[in-house]
Amino acid sequence: MIDIEILRKRFTEAQENLALRGFDLDETKWNGMESLRKELQVKTESLQQHQNKLASQIGEMQKNGKDISEIKKEAGELSISLKVSKNELDILQKEINEFLLSIPNLLNESVPKGTSEDDYKVIEEVGSLPKFNFEVKDHQELGIQNSGMDFEAAVKISKSRFVVFKGSTAKLNRALIQFMLNLHTNEHGYKEIYVPLLVNSDSLLGTGQLPKFKEDQFKIESEGEDQDLYLIPTAEVPVTNYHRGEILNLEELPISYVCHTPCFRSEAGSYGQDTKGIIRQHQFEKVELVKLVSPEESKNELEKLTGHAEKVLQLLELPYRKVILCSKDTGFSSSFTYDLEVWLPSQNKYREISSCSNFEDFQSRRMKIRIKQEKKNIFCHTLNGSGLAIGRTMAAIFENYQNEDGSINIPKVLRPYMDNQKTL
Repeated sequence: MIDIEILRKRFTEAQENLALRGFDLDETKWNGMESLRKELQVKTESLQQHQNKLASQIGEMQKNGKDISEIKKEAGELSISLKVSKNELDILQKEINEFLLSIPNLLNESVPKGTSEDDYKVIEEVGSLPKFNFEVKDHQELGIQNSGMDFEAAVKISKSRFVVFKGSTAKLNRALIQFMLNLHTNEHGYKEIYVPLLVNSDSLLGTGQLPKFKEDQFKIESEGEDQDLYLIPTAEVPVTNYHRGEILNLEELPISYVCHTPCFRSEAGSYGQDTKGIIRQHQFEKVELVKLVSPEESKNELEKLTGHAEKVLQLLELPYRKVILCSKDTGFSSSFTYDLEVWLPSQNKYREISSCSNFEDFQSRRMKIRIKQEKKNIFCHTLNGSGLAIGRTMAAIFENYQNEDGSINIPKVLRPYMDNQKTL
């Protein structure tokens, strides 16, 4: 949630910033609500002062034995008017809050302007693209050929956009998770945390998935009862909300967590090439990196976090590139995002495998996570990024390490997790 004072003092600046996202900040609606708020606030405060004055007069009159029937009647009528005014103000405040929740984060000034992938800023390309002397297959073909991925069984069990991993492919899935967790805890200093896979609406509201992306969530429902529980779309939600409502000491920052969870997304509106294979599924595994940091350190900490995600790709020897997302494609809650894109030979292009974002105080303002200060507590900054998405990493391994006979070479760094198995 953006600071309401920005709308009150720098509305035009915020409007121009958000326009780069393609978001129209409604000035007429805001001015109408803010004008009415001021009017109701003045009215309510005036009635409150009058009520306090009457209460004092009544007390004085009673003390002196005077008749208070008339002034008591006036106080009663005033109490009703005050109650009505307070109720009107409360309703308006809720409307203002809903308006604020609908507004994306302000973009960092270093975000490139643009509307598509063509406008991303490429920072670097790392690794050599593989060369094949045979016709490459995509990861789905390879997975079916080596009996490691069963999409038909998944449809029978659930529906489309799910998969069953079997044998060495299931083992590879587990190996990737363990490898990433070990790397981030042992070498990068993250604290491992395991969290609930079901969260309430307040948690989704805190990180920005609600109300904007309600249709993308899987909600838990039971007959005749609203559970107010959702399957998590990413570990970012429960991990960041772990500190919701807390006041942190500056000395304990940065707080760095790594968390592995399954993730669940309805993927409403997705279509085309991404619906094939395991690139965009309803259920997938992810190792997530989350940081809570001081505002002064958030830029540097994002560089560190992104570097930690890159290290996974480097150790797996997968070619990738690092880009800055343009203004239109920067996520709703993010002020600045690096995307790491891994090379997929079957598509002859780089595809996103991790988004590493700085949310500044957008999430912490929603969750009321503050840093203790001598005069006035301040909101911390939150960061997160995939370190990495397991399914997409597996897809990249299948395609980049494929052999002509359909077998898959296992990256050297993973072999200790695979009982030294060299191929799938």
